[in-house]
Amino acid sequence: MRHDHGSAYLARDFQTELKWLGIESSPSFVRQPEGNGIAERFIRTLKENLLWVRHFATIEALRQALLAFRQTHNSQWLLARHGYRTPAEHRQRCQQAA
Repeated sequence: MRHDHGSAYLARDFQTELKWLGIESSPSFVRQPEGNGIAERFIRTLKENLLWVRHFATIEALRQALLAFRQTHNSQWLLARHGYRTPAEHRQRCQQAA
């Protein structure tokens, strides 16, 4: 999980929870806020397009909606920063270039 150096993210309880979930902690570079900004913008987009407009009766319904949102985002959303390609197309292009 990419995060900044905020005290909440570096707190022992938070770090312990990440380890318990099997998630690797990945602090962003100091004085390089763009990585955190990209993550924060995506969370805002997720809230605006899913979490604030739908009610979920169960955690499973939320989980399924998040999976569907991920699929739609990666395969259909055209992003300017990727030359108006979908994230999946951009990822494929980067892999081919490597």
